[in-house]
Amino acid sequence: MKNIKEHIKLHQFKPVYLIYGIEGYLKKLYRDKLVAAILNKSEDTMNYNHFDGKGIDVSEIIGIAETLPFFAEKRVIVIENSGLFKSSNDLADYLKTMPDTTHIIFVEEEVDKRNRLYKAVKDIGNISEMNGMDEQNMKLWVASILKRDKKQITSDTVSYLFNKVGMDMQNVETELEKLVCYAYDRDVITVNDIEEVCTTQIQSKIFAMIDAIGMKQSKKAFELYGDLLALREKPMTILYLVTRQFNILLQVKELSSMNFDKNTIASKAGIPPFAVQKSVNQAKNFSKKTLMEALEFSVQIEEQVKTGRMSDKLGVELLIVKYSG
Repeated sequence: MKNIKEHIKLHQFKPVYLIYGIEGYLKKLYRDKLVAAILNKSEDTMNYNHFDGKGIDVSEIIGIAETLPFFAEKRVIVIENSGLFKSSNDLADYLKTMPDTTHIIFVEEEVDKRNRLYKAVKDIGNISEMNGMDEQNMKLWVASILKRDKKQITSDTVSYLFNKVGMDMQNVETELEKLVCYAYDRDVITVNDIEEVCTTQIQSKIFAMIDAIGMKQSKKAFELYGDLLALREKPMTILYLVTRQFNILLQVKELSSMNFDKNTIASKAGIPPFAVQKSVNQAKNFSKKTLMEALEFSVQIEEQVKTGRMSDKLGVELLIVKYSG
């Protein structure tokens, strides 16, 4: 992100950018900043092309890239969610001969760093991994947003907000808009305001439920499961998310024991850096053997549900009983 900010400030741009990671808000923010800065205006439809999704015709991309900009200095091509960094294609070779007037911005969620296109972008362009900010910077970001509306919030109250709605930046921004409207006649956002208007995210409930399971608090785990059902979440969705979290905890436990740093653990486990320490702490409540058994048991439950030998609701209940008892 620092590199992109510097390039925009100096108005000196790389021929190609790759922005990837799981934080959609930041990816969109820096994509738009780059497009506006390179084109030197917010809207230039003549020299801007956007492609989204897999199955993109690489020859069409090359044809557009070879076209000189119309009454402008630069042409920008944005390519999103293409899967090109996980497959074989001809763009890697082309980028080295691309006209100076063309800039390509790739926006992806996942990439393979062994991919030829990834290596080509690394050689001649700029790569930014965006998996969200750490909790302290997230708090500063929240405070800055509220400051624009002349609102204040304490650090503890922001922590409460994160526990309720998660730390996806787009979602947090939406919840802040609701809070500002709700507390229109007051200066300070309170915990009560959050309880009144903010929507509890399922992932936060899942995390809390696994916390309860790990601490052998079966009653609390069942209460949280009941809350999720009351929110009309399907038992199979809950089972999937619980299984996913068990898998994350197993990876985090292994990587942490190998003394990998926070960013490496985040990248390999597929979670934001700010979630690493929380996952490390949660993983301490489970042995490696228990996590592996829980994953295997979850697969067995899924198989029995899909073959009609067990109801989905009962399947999740059995998982809770087995590992919180």
